[in-house]
Amino acid sequence: MRTDELAAAQAYVRLLEATRAALTDPEDGPLYVPLLASPMAEADGALKRAGLSGNESRFFDLVSTLRPSMSGGGH
Repeated sequence: MRTDELAAAQAYVRLLEATRAALTDPEDGPLYVPLLASPMAEADGALKRAGLSGNESRFFDLVSTLRPSMSGGGH
């Protein structure tokens, strides 16, 4: 995995974890959703720099390499 691909996969994992944390309590979720703007921008930029925008199959293969527990679902 190239450095830029690793950065993109790591940014996605951080975004996913931040999203899960923000949405843990459905009542408070709307308060925390604006806090996801920064991790979303980070992940989007990392995907573009790695040339993975629009190549979800390759991207999720990289993510599953980084986090095997994320493989096999929904991509």
